[in-house]
Order: sequence, then structure tokens, then C-alpha cells
Amino acid sequence: MGHIVSFISSAILPAIIVFMIIYGLCQKVHVYDTFVEGAKDGLKIVIDIMPTLIGLIVAVGVLRASSFFELIGQWMAPVLDRLHIAAEVFTLAIVKMFSSSASTGLLIDVYERYGTDSFSGLFSSLMLSSTETIFYTMSVYFLAAKVKKTRWTLAGALVATGAGIGASFLLTGYIL
Repeated sequence: MGHIVSFISSAILPAIIVFMIIYGLCQKVHVYDTFVEGAKDGLKIVIDIMPTLIGLIVAVGVLRASSFFELIGQWMAPVLDRLHIAAEVFTLAIVKMFSSSASTGLLIDVYERYGTDSFSGLFSSLMLSSTETIFYTMSVYFLAAKVKKTRWTLAGALVATGAGIGASFLLTGYIL
């Protein structure tokens, strides 16, 4: 059974690409020219969003280097201690809203300090896989799509992130 799943997972992407090429040829579409045009458009989008990406990376780096996130974690320590949540895990939740790569670095710190099978390690793992990089996603995709009015997107994303964090906390408590 494992060999079948492995074969399907390794063959599905090439199968989709071959299907798209055959379908395009059947529809008399110049597949390669269409691909090149799409790649050009993608490169233009990357160039357009580059300042936003650099700004987010620099902002997260400055906040992390200035120990701002640790300060917030220490400020929240009385509440976090009652819930048996390490301050580093709270910091991780905040950083995840801005940068997935920075939060992965913090996750490694949590693993080294508390262990992967600890409450903090498991909770952090579940939390990172149950939440999204809200500000990164909103800034990059809304900029690329030229969305000006975000309406309730941020509020909805924060509620969804809170639900993901809460579910991760409950699941961790249930598992351990």
C-alpha cells in the first residue's frame, strides 16, 4: 500500500503537467508561448511585491533583534504560566503572523529548549501548521491582485488564527 501511495504522490504533478500540455494542444493553444507569457507576468508580480517583502523581512528582523517579542512574552508571562504555555511559544504565535521562516527559526529554539515531545514542542508544531502568515499573505497577495479595500479580511484572519491556536492548545492537551 505504501508503494502505491508513494508512486501516486511522485507521479501526480508530472501527470497534471502532461495533461495540461495535451489539453492545450487539443484546444489549439500555443502552449509554450502561453507558458512564457505567464512566466513574464509572474516575474512582473515578483518585482512589484519585492519592496513589500523586503519591508516585512526587515521589520521582523528588527523586532526580533530588539527583543521586542521576548518583552511581550515576559509581559504576558502571568497569564501564560497559568495556561502552562512557555513565553517562547507565545512569541512564536506572534512572529508566525508576520513570517513563516522566522517562526520556523523560533520553533527550532523551542525544540532545543523544551524538546519536540514536550507540551511546548507539540503545541508549537500544531500551532504553526494550523495558522497562516496573515500580514505577509495579505500584503503580498492583495498587492499582486491590486486589492485596495480589504474589508473584514484582517479581522477574519485573526479570528481564524485564534481558532487555530485554540484548537492546537486543546489537541496538545488531549494528546499529552
